[in-house]
Amino acid sequence: MEIKKYTRDISLLIWLTTILLASCQKSGVSADTNLPVVQAYLYAGHPLTVKLYKQKSLTDTAKYGAAITGLSLTVSDGSSQVKLTESAGGTYTYSDSTFFVAGKTYTLNFEYLSKKVSAQTVMPYKPQNFATQHTSVLYTGPDVNSLTDTLNAFTWTNPDSLNHVLVFDNLDDTFFPLSGGGERNGGSTNIFERNTDRKSVFYVVSNNFPYYGSYQVILLSVNQEYIDLLKSNTLGANSQNLLNLPTNVVNGLGIFTAMQSDTLNFTLLK
Repeated sequence: MEIKKYTRDISLLIWLTTILLASCQKSGVSADTNLPVVQAYLYAGHPLTVKLYKQKSLTDTAKYGAAITGLSLTVSDGSSQVKLTESAGGTYTYSDSTFFVAGKTYTLNFEYLSKKVSAQTVMPYKPQNFATQHTSVLYTGPDVNSLTDTLNAFTWTNPDSLNHVLVFDNLDDTFFPLSGGGERNGGSTNIFERNTDRKSVFYVVSNNFPYYGSYQVILLSVNQEYIDLLKSNTLGANSQNLLNLPTNVVNGLGIFTAMQSDTLNFTLLK
């Protein structure tokens, strides 16, 4: 059960990374067009993975640039340093799952085209006391008031007003839209993400949900670099408006960040 849960959580992170960094690949306008693009999500208790890509031209319609291979990458936790192994083209890994410890600062270093590239992030603590007011709710809409009435409240402990993000993933094989129109199979809108704005509660209304059904709700404790990238994507940074997306990579683009999570389930009934 735990393995399945972790696999699905990681799949969601990969999906979120694709949404956020695809625009970074296409729209990063820089005086230096030979910067590496870093994609790294440090996930406590699991292997370290860093992916490297070449910058893409604005006319390139591929999701990612070519993989950057053959480099030597290290990550330090302040007291020890580990060397990553290239497990696939452009994918560098370190398999010891005990390396990540909450509160420690992790620094990535490598050299690309004679430039020193680095990035730094802190492993946040696991979310505490994640709870849901209701495990299931009957939706009786679609009258106008029901669209804005609170359906449920998700809460957690956050005395220091740290960054958290909620991810909602519909677990059903077939999706039934709240607005009618019959069933549909698949589609990226069955997964959506919400910034909680450093609060300790998130109220959801029926307008938040595109479909009825069973949802896995993941609370992520994240760092500011992730929030910055999420906000830029929400504001529409893409290859049409040529906005520079934020990055915490020195002499590079992309993101090197860490997160921890807790998960519960919620069902929206017809």
